[in-house]
Amino acid sequence: MDEQSRAILQRILRRLPSKKTQSMLRAWGCLSAEQLEDLDYTQPKWLLLENVIFKCEESRLRLKDVTKLEMVYYMENPNQGTWHAFKLTGAEDEALSVDFTQFKEMFVAHLEEVVKHVSVRIKKPEDGAVWIRIAWGDNFTKPNHFKPTYAVHYLQTPYVFILNLTAKHKPYLYQALVLSTRYVSINEAHLTGRSLAAMRDLLMKQYQQVFPNQERTLKERNALPSHPNIDREHAEFAEGKHQMACEAFGDGTVPKLETAVYKLETRYRGSSNNTLSDRDELFRGVVKFSSPSLLESLRHCASTGMSEGPVTPLLSSITQKGRNLFVIAEKVPGSTSRTPARKT
Repeated sequence: MDEQSRAILQRILRRLPSKKTQSMLRAWGCLSAEQLEDLDYTQPKWLLLENVIFKCEESRLRLKDVTKLEMVYYMENPNQGTWHAFKLTGAEDEALSVDFTQFKEMFVAHLEEVVKHVSVRIKKPEDGAVWIRIAWGDNFTKPNHFKPTYAVHYLQTPYVFILNLTAKHKPYLYQALVLSTRYVSINEAHLTGRSLAAMRDLLMKQYQQVFPNQERTLKERNALPSHPNIDREHAEFAEGKHQMACEAFGDGTVPKLETAVYKLETRYRGSSNNTLSDRDELFRGVVKFSSPSLLESLRHCASTGMSEGPVTPLLSSITQKGRNLFVIAEKVPGSTSRTPARKT
């Protein structure tokens, strides 16, 4: 094992959660059953890792084996950085029939054609996602395995999630994805976050949604014994707020999104400050909502009356449009706004 492989292996092993080290080494599949049984998982972590490295050197593992362990780690622990969501557009006739083998062959062939030194590893676990690890090099340098890019694509869907992609390598990855999936182009979905599962569930609507025209309301489905001291009118009002909140943000367990960012490029519309209202230039600012589970927090605020109803489209658009990055700007020619300014 060369120095680079050993250094990368040490870094990965340090990241492994102590309780999951044994299961991840088994999932890795590069050490024999006998070698795994010889390891004492009750040892201090530093000593256990030294023993693992010794057995890897004993088995003469190479760099490709080490990067396989890194993929196992990321697939089991995907919340290691900020993911960015993208949407493929303009599906060709063959887009829905591209299988894993076709995708893999086309993707690798294209990257190796346009980048002289590049290392690509692709794996498809049981959940149907295609995991891609790319170590980038160029015409003069070998692939940098210390700063790989990760991409996750669900076949037969237009969604791709990317981690650790530099501006320099964006064109290569975008083109490889478009060609291998049989789409015309790829665009940002204006959705970012640390939780890959939450972003996937939000874009693919894989959570319990509530619609206004449902035959049974939430109250009928989750009926509780009535209390004689609760006023009927108050109960109906409270149920209405809860129904409204669930229509906007979902029912039950919702995607665990952590932030929503609104960039303001609009004019000041208040009457209390002439200095701001008389300015010709736009008022610019950024509003950021943060919470360990933002959708759940917003739903709670709306259902308990902490915020006035109805829910503003600026907040309900998080679930309806599947994004958490917005620009609020004036409706003027040439504006790059996605959301028109609203009077307050």
